[in-house]
Parts: sequence; structure tokens; C-alpha cells
Amino acid sequence: MNRTSIIALAAAAIFAGIGLSPSVASAGDWLRADIRADKRDIRADRLDLRRDRADLREDYRELYRDLRFGRFGDASRDLADIRRDRNDIRSDRRDLRHDRRDLFWDRHGF
Repeated sequence: MNRTSIIALAAAAIFAGIGLSPSVASAGDWLRADIRADKRDIRADRLDLRRDRADLREDYRELYRDLRFGRFGDASRDLADIRRDRNDIRSDRRDLRHDRRDLFWDRHGF
């Protein structure tokens, strides 16, 4: 093969690559969908946090009731449940923080 045919094949490959690459408009659609998904995740995390906090308050009520009536076995199970709820709240807050950060970066185009 001579030099001009190699250059022509390379140019054709470059133009084909440009034509097959995603356009700016399609990137905008993807970005909007990603922002919507981040907002949906934030709403779900907030709802989960509210439920976990309500469950934690109920567990504390049960713990105090069990301690008042001397049911120490039930109180120890309540403490274990409180520990699990606290860990769940901690992980939900971490997820919420990550989703907020993703939303920030998506809105600013990074």
C-alpha cells in the first residue's frame, strides 16, 4: 500500500469515530436522567432516615419500660436493636451525603 491510501484509511477511521461518538445532546439527556436518579435516591434516603429515627425512638421507649419493670433480658435485646438502628442511621446518612455530592457534581458538569 502506498502512503496516500494509508492516510485515506486513517482519515476515514477518524471521521467514522467522530460520527459514532455520542453527541452533546445525548450527553445532556444522560445528565438529566442522572440528576433525576440522584434526587430520587435522596428522597428515598430521607424517608428511610425518618423511619429509622422513629424506630429508634420506639426502641428507647421499650428499653426504658423494660428497665422500669425489671425485665433485663428484654432490655439487653432492646439495646442490641438500638445499636443496629444507630448503625443503620449512620449508613443512611453516609448514603445521603454521597448522593448529595453526586448531585452537586452532576449539576456543575463534572
